[in-house]
Amino acid sequence: MGHVIGTLPEGEPVWGVTSLDNHLYVLRRSKASDQIEVYDVDSYRLLHCLTVPRLGAAFDILACGHYRCAYISDSSHDCVHRVAMPGAAITQWPVNDEPLLLSLTDKHSVLVTCRKVHKIKEFSTDGQLLREVILPPDVLSPTHTVQLSSGEFIVCHGDLSDPLHRVCLTGTDGHVVKSYGGRAGDTRQQMNVPVHVAVDGNEFVFVADRNNSRVFLLSPTLTYVREVVLREQLQWKPLSISIDVARRRLYVADTDLSLTDDKNAAGRVIVVNV
Repeated sequence: MGHVIGTLPEGEPVWGVTSLDNHLYVLRRSKASDQIEVYDVDSYRLLHCLTVPRLGAAFDILACGHYRCAYISDSSHDCVHRVAMPGAAITQWPVNDEPLLLSLTDKHSVLVTCRKVHKIKEFSTDGQLLREVILPPDVLSPTHTVQLSSGEFIVCHGDLSDPLHRVCLTGTDGHVVKSYGGRAGDTRQQMNVPVHVAVDGNEFVFVADRNNSRVFLLSPTLTYVREVVLREQLQWKPLSISIDVARRRLYVADTDLSLTDDKNAAGRVIVVNV
């Protein structure tokens, strides 16, 4: 089990968290302005806020140290917003499908998981489509994809319409090579809406198991290792996770999903030593 070493203030629902250098970026989707809160990574002190004009239903935020920017997926407008750091110049580019969660490849391109069309789309930093990977029919509702150093992908999928709730290792063609999980449940070998994954420098996989209110760790071969964040350490449900490999910290978006109205819901970020 990991140890909670810090908690950011409770506020509007948190839909994504990411880090870059000495800053934490927290995405609060329900706010009309100041949607991105910027915190000091050590003191957890709020430094300032950033506003992304015309931001709709944002599902994720991802920082890129190579291009000094952050990306935000926007499912309302089927696009990705690119926020330059530190000048905060903002552009956007189309995905042409509904984007969900984001990740970076080793070449600093952006992977966008598109659930409705069962695709992984790879884009350059300026929005050029580099390739598409079609996932098999039994990966019914993919939410997040991370590429490994081998070129293979870790994909998580499973929601109320999906009979399978799994973390899958897929080939570069999208074909499932190995998987962990199956039917939804709350045992060690089951998940209930695995919504987000994070991969560390040794390619161990952290999994946000949303409806079971936990985060657990899988080995590079997708075998169970241990629970990292327990239900008792969360106030609500883990919606997003981000790993800071250098500091050995996991940032967990702990968000209230019991209300359909974002304005009346709440969220926070907990910092876990891993």
